[in-house]
Amino acid sequence: MALPPLENRPCAGRYGDIVQSIGHTPLVELKRLSPKPGVRIWAKMESANPTGSIKDRVARALIEDAEERGTIGPDSVILEPTSGNTGIALAMICRRKGYRLKVVMPDNVTQERTDLLRMYGAEIVYSPGDRGSNGAVALAEKMAAEDATYVMPYQYGNPANPLAHYNGTALEVLDELDGQVDAFVAGLGTGGTLMGNGRRFKEELGDRVKIVAAEPMQGEPVQGLRSLDDGFIPPIIDLSLLDRKIFVTNNDAIVWTRRLLDEEGIFAGVSSGAIARVAVRIANEMDEGNVVFIVCDDGWKYLSSGIYTRPLEEIENLESTLWW
Repeated sequence: MALPPLENRPCAGRYGDIVQSIGHTPLVELKRLSPKPGVRIWAKMESANPTGSIKDRVARALIEDAEERGTIGPDSVILEPTSGNTGIALAMICRRKGYRLKVVMPDNVTQERTDLLRMYGAEIVYSPGDRGSNGAVALAEKMAAEDATYVMPYQYGNPANPLAHYNGTALEVLDELDGQVDAFVAGLGTGGTLMGNGRRFKEELGDRVKIVAAEPMQGEPVQGLRSLDDGFIPPIIDLSLLDRKIFVTNNDAIVWTRRLLDEEGIFAGVSSGAIARVAVRIANEMDEGNVVFIVCDDGWKYLSSGIYTRPLEEIENLESTLWW
């Protein structure tokens, strides 16, 4: 009996240090979530990065950009607003390179994020949790304006953020699927993932590929994502690159995070659940083709929320603010 062709690479490569190993993440087909035989749903497993999130790519790009421009000096302190993942990724890279890092983060994130930042040696300044990541941005900008020793890479406005995906993530997906990408779905956060991948896919494939954003409804606290109606649109976002924006709720995020785990064995963070919900909706509207969505991070940073072990009907009915 003939064996099927080998589709996976036997080795992800050899690297000189942990920072160089960022990227080259697996693309996994989710057959149980596909609604039709002719439609294939693929998860880009960014949780396989060294600190468990897609933000490893961004953090590396931000630091390397600052190094190339010579903005980091011996007395510099790197300062960055974050909801967690970018800060953790920066902390790992800064520790590896010997830079000081201070992050500004909402005070209601999960304990795991605080622990990981401290483990890598980052200093933490907390912003009011009820203001979300917008509050962290405002406080970091105020701190940077008052102290010249701070160097703020500023993921929300730095072109290095989308370029990390334009020159990395998107090229990997195109290679893995031989250019056969019909829809790409990612969460609306800083905008870097959508803008970088979207621009590359549009240049390579034209209008045959649809770029779709999963956006939280206003007032719905989906960790890692943002509603543009909350009043802050990151400068790197170009809404003309999007073909569609589809709203998701905190309940969508929880339910579909559990579906990823229960049906496909994927242990993902809650923003990935929201994105998966939109990817399946897009797949339902197609007759054939490939839908690619981003698994932004793993679930280790959310274990204390209880969403992975408590009965689904129980967590669906709890107040969403309990999770963040």
